[in-house]
Amino acid sequence: MLIILLGPPGAGKGTQAEFLVQKYGSAYISTGEILRSAVKKGTAMGKQAKQYMDQGQLVPDEVVVGIVQERLLEPDCGQGALLDGFPRTVVQARSLDRVLGEMNSRLDAVVHIAVEEEELIARLTGRRVCRDCGATYHVKFNPPKVRNICDQCGGELSQRDDDSLATVTERLLVYKKQTEPLIEYYQKRNLLYTIDGNQEIGAISTQIITVLDQL
Repeated sequence: MLIILLGPPGAGKGTQAEFLVQKYGSAYISTGEILRSAVKKGTAMGKQAKQYMDQGQLVPDEVVVGIVQERLLEPDCGQGALLDGFPRTVVQARSLDRVLGEMNSRLDAVVHIAVEEEELIARLTGRRVCRDCGATYHVKFNPPKVRNICDQCGGELSQRDDDSLATVTERLLVYKKQTEPLIEYYQKRNLLYTIDGNQEIGAISTQIITVLDQL
């Protein structure tokens, strides 16, 4: 099966992806990881991507799509693949459709993990990191025994800049503008399955499995 995991930052896509990869033996395709891998391996698309990255520019859609295509052609994708972080826009989605057509392949499902914005903000702004040893906590889901003090080394816990309310709000706005239109795009193609991401992790996994096992 070829599956896309769709959802806003903080929806828990990475957690669910790990579980699904273990259960189904699918290849996990994260855009950031395969981009770095392609550059490191010096693939044709990786070399193109490196030129843009070296200049501090965004890698164009056509290069990102080409790198995804290279990855889908690797042997481990024969058992299926799980796409996380791609496509991010409707333009990328259309390009993916074209690539899959060239490969005589198809998309089986888009699993959309929906979470209320208030909950997303709480999740994303609640992370705290130890300044000394780097241990990670969350004020709600994994708090330290003593407020703002690391359980492991006694160091001071702090909030990273990218976890600030202003940064998180901006990330969610970008998602709404660029990626949220994919919900309607895949809904019209009868590929979208929406899961309530406000539930406990295990309950979310169970719902996703129920959907995928029926395909």
